[in-house]
Amino acid sequence: MKRRNFVNATLGSAGLFAAAGALAQTAGPSYSWKMATGWAGGPIMDIGAKAFAERMEFFSGGRFKIQTFPGGGLGNALKVPETVKNGLAECGHTWMGYDWGKDPTTVLFGGYAGTFDTERMLHWLYESGGADLQRQFREDTDGVISMPLFIRTAEVFLHSRKPVKSLADLKGLKLRTAGAWLEMSKDLGAAPVTTAAGDVFPMLERGAIDATEWGTPWENVSPGFYKVAKYLSYPGVHQPTAPFELVINKDVWAKLSPNDKKLIEVVAKMVTMETYLRIGAEDAKAMEFYKKQGVTLVHLDDEVQYTARKIGLDWAEATAKENKHKWFARVHKSQVEFDAAWKDADDWRKVKVKRA
Repeated sequence: MKRRNFVNATLGSAGLFAAAGALAQTAGPSYSWKMATGWAGGPIMDIGAKAFAERMEFFSGGRFKIQTFPGGGLGNALKVPETVKNGLAECGHTWMGYDWGKDPTTVLFGGYAGTFDTERMLHWLYESGGADLQRQFREDTDGVISMPLFIRTAEVFLHSRKPVKSLADLKGLKLRTAGAWLEMSKDLGAAPVTTAAGDVFPMLERGAIDATEWGTPWENVSPGFYKVAKYLSYPGVHQPTAPFELVINKDVWAKLSPNDKKLIEVVAKMVTMETYLRIGAEDAKAMEFYKKQGVTLVHLDDEVQYTARKIGLDWAEATAKENKHKWFARVHKSQVEFDAAWKDADDWRKVKVKRA
């Protein structure tokens, strides 16, 4: 990113810019970190992992130099927290939901079919204790330091080789997905598999899978799914939002000064807010791009949306009642209480518009 564009983008988050500037130090220890990621490239790498590294170097006066590695470059792309905990990298960037098989609490932080939208998720994380719960959960269960870094708007439901609109269309559909949706989509009759990011396009191209979900409309332009899958189904009821995660080795974190810890937290929050704004703006352009590329846009039947969300909510409630996982019920309760407080928010916050 050119320096002028970088500074302009940062100025867009004025309060966070001021906070980071106040914490910036040109004197003090220097750090050379490696960052493991789960990404081969694309927006999630460029405006997420790499943007964090660039801003840390800028606001630290060059003291923090963080080298980002593509998925698989440092350990398993789907096991970034393990790579960081073992000291192969000082920090990492991942989606917490990849660890759902070990502890389903991770999908409450990463987003799932029953979660609220991105605006609400940001409020829950930063103003209602969500980020604090995330930090406590990861430190307790995985021995790493965790905080949000990057967040998506609603994802594309599917890029597919055939139209997917109804519940009938999902029967037997071979789709690539991840997190709790691996199990939930089976309840819709689909045949899901998971794989690392770099394998998705070739599997879709050769027909090993019929469809894939991945990111938002804009994020999915760079992988080129539209070139081999001429149908795009929306909205992403399976993933109404998707916060991502910065993980830091606990011993590395312990050696940092209070100011440097705070600097990392402020910059991570800054990048998260910037990604929300950037992705929202670019998604609108991407939908027009797909039309020009001959992609057929398919709006999911209401029945699919209602059914998928109910599956997600029922799963979360049942998992909380099972009480098999130390943190799940606690985090779930926090989210349910927040959601209840916002249940009528659209009535008093949004004006109805009649479109021509």
